Amino acid sequence: MSEPMTERPQDRVPSGVRGLDLVLHGGFLRRGVYMLQGRPGAGKTILANQVCFHHAAQGGRVLYATLLAETHERLIFNLQPLSFFDTSRIPEQISYLSAFSILEEGGLKGLVEVLRREVRARKATLLVVDGLVTVQESAETKKDFKKFIHELQIHANFAGCTILLLTSASAEPVGPEHTMVDGVLELTDNRLGRRAERELEVKKFRGSSYLRGGHAFQITGDGIVVLPRIEALLQEPSREDPCKSERVSTGIAQLDRMMSGGLPCASSSVLFGPTGAGKTTFGLQFLDKSSKSEPGLLFGFYETPSRIFLKARALGLDLEKKHAQGFFDIQWHPPTERILDGLGNKLLEAVRVRGVKRLFIDGVDGFMQSAAHPERISHFLAALTNELRVLGVTTVYTSELQDMFSSEVRLPISGVSSLVENIFFLRFVELRSQLYRMLSVVKVRDSDYDSSLREFRITSRGIELADTFQSAESILTGDAKVAGSSRPKRKGLLKKRSR
Repeated sequence: MSEPMTERPQDRVPSGVRGLDLVLHGGFLRRGVYMLQGRPGAGKTILANQVCFHHAAQGGRVLYATLLAETHERLIFNLQPLSFFDTSRIPEQISYLSAFSILEEGGLKGLVEVLRREVRARKATLLVVDGLVTVQESAETKKDFKKFIHELQIHANFAGCTILLLTSASAEPVGPEHTMVDGVLELTDNRLGRRAERELEVKKFRGSSYLRGGHAFQITGDGIVVLPRIEALLQEPSREDPCKSERVSTGIAQLDRMMSGGLPCASSSVLFGPTGAGKTTFGLQFLDKSSKSEPGLLFGFYETPSRIFLKARALGLDLEKKHAQGFFDIQWHPPTERILDGLGNKLLEAVRVRGVKRLFIDGVDGFMQSAAHPERISHFLAALTNELRVLGVTTVYTSELQDMFSSEVRLPISGVSSLVENIFFLRFVELRSQLYRMLSVVKVRDSDYDSSLREFRITSRGIELADTFQSAESILTGDAKVAGSSRPKRKGLLKKRSR
């Protein structure tokens, strides 16, 4: 018998499953034996068939052997609604073989012989055995079961065939089958309070690196979509940091002057403030500077596009015109049962496709509410922010403070100072039974800035900043007091208002 052909480690069999090849760093290794395990309903059969139809579309040939009670007619009936299913591939490129009776009559040895014969006869380059648990139950000893898998490995190596073995989750942490195969992928459906989230984890993958840990996935009309964890996918940014020295206008002339020309290019900023303080208004003025050279995107969670355009018109901003010109776009994702990594991937995809340079994320809290594991959020935001930075995107986030008036400020994001270059506070202040809005620049990394507290008003021309208000104290507590015994000097917008 001739020696098997030596193949390079990078020879792959792409899965064709969106996101999975990213996790596997390119797909399954050719001639490998891989186990897909999970409880009934986890998605194993859909995943395997999705791989099969993609493999056939690339010119490969598939043998799908079932050891289950479900008939092939029922299996195909359940697959037909999925977009990847193509009946024209059956049986020329994809053959379904019912092997349950073969196992009952001939045992493990008889099953191996039939699989070998059918793979050769059909020139299959991908073999799927659906129902490995049935083989395990039929084996008299663990040694017999291991021998079965070993013989499949030998055949896969000489025939140039990649093998997928589908089985229920093992009762043992590490069963004999785990030690024999080249890789183990586990699919789970986890209950998180009243919601549930599907997760895929690569437990083992010989001969290649891969993205470790759990990755959310969804079963859609297109089949399975894997959503790699952002902090795993972007452990390092995708390119070098451009590190430009240019400034980007905030859209508020007075604020640009306070910051020596505006926001540092490709930086990230966060606006902290209570509800109604003007955070969204700030972001809309920032986006009003969108242009052909600086396309803008609003990625929001709470206000629909129609309400955003209505608000913009009230501020004298013509974002609808910029939207019609293709300079500006809105993506609205109501914070219902969203998957955190799905949001992150959609955001990055939109940024890359549209070449976005001005990004306003209205409500970082929407990410936090979508996180099945809240402890992830700081790592998620760090990876997301780093990638946006190297893509040359100037980003403004908003984050809501729970207390409208308080001497203490509790930040909702842990370690925020290390995540962003610029921090702004928007506060309400009471003085002489009158409410005022105040803005303060708390941080601009590696740059000088005017740290004065400024009152601002929201007008039909947008945000207008006043001069420094120096005649009151305890402003940031929300309950300002007149300094000394003199009445406060009202400068700029802090003049007596008509009633």
